[in-house]
Amino acid sequence: MTALPVTREEVSAAHDRIRPYVRRTPVLPLDAGSLIEGDAEIILKLELLQHTGSFKARGAFSKLLASTVPEAGVIAASGGNFGRAVAYAAHTLGHPAEIFVPETSPAAKVDGIRHLGALVRVVPGYYAEAAAAMERRAAESGALLMHPFDQPEVVAGQGTVGIELTEQIPGMDTVLVAIGGGGLIAGVASWLEGSGVKVVGVEPRAAASMTAALAAGEPVVTEVGGIAADSLGAAQVGEIALETVRRDVAGVVLVPDAAIRDAQIWLWRNCSLVAEPGGAAATAALLCGDYVPDAGERVAVLVCGANCDPGDVMA
Repeated sequence: MTALPVTREEVSAAHDRIRPYVRRTPVLPLDAGSLIEGDAEIILKLELLQHTGSFKARGAFSKLLASTVPEAGVIAASGGNFGRAVAYAAHTLGHPAEIFVPETSPAAKVDGIRHLGALVRVVPGYYAEAAAAMERRAAESGALLMHPFDQPEVVAGQGTVGIELTEQIPGMDTVLVAIGGGGLIAGVASWLEGSGVKVVGVEPRAAASMTAALAAGEPVVTEVGGIAADSLGAAQVGEIALETVRRDVAGVVLVPDAAIRDAQIWLWRNCSLVAEPGGAAATAALLCGDYVPDAGERVAVLVCGANCDPGDVMA
């Protein structure tokens, strides 16, 4: 059965249940002409200031609070950000957590998960290999399986970013959203459905799983790599995300690694923000010209992750 996009009602319900546990992250309007030429208005949504340094805490709390958690606790696979979010949510709510991470995950992310008391298991390879190992373990342990981007409660939780955007940026024309497995863009686009706001996805050229899925008409396994692979390196997008992107997203643009690195440096030098590569990908689409706003267009840009070595950005 084809997965369905989540509804606005599901996003609203997630917003109500996670409100005591997540931050309402701020927005930062940029000076005219500072990022790109022209009179488009660019406003950053600073989701990198969320608990655990990424938007993922929203989905983690949403799924946990909507579920009956067994004594074995929760289990997840993650490139790092979702694992850290699950560990934080489980710790906050008093549940044990076991997190499988690929060996390609940065040490800062793995250390952050361990610091929150979760049991960490490092698996050779990328996210797909960690997910396979996690599923085998989940069958043994009976723990609640937390998927980073293809469970309705998780997608609805990520969609609460969209609620904040509509409240903080009235008259918004467009929102740029990075895509890994697709949970964030699926949630945001579901909330904005029918609003007239254009949603545009941004993928690294080296990890273009959504672009491949759109071409194939279904989620397909793709090769992933590049500097943003630890957060945007899902080899296969979620079914919920694909159906939502088909219905509600205006298009997906591809950005090179060099532009992502340039965006990280720009965000540090101009805004004092340390963004990980995946967190800077949406900004990169503007900086390198892969997305060109119309005159006067009001564009929201999700800066969605901060979990990297600051020295990589400040150098």
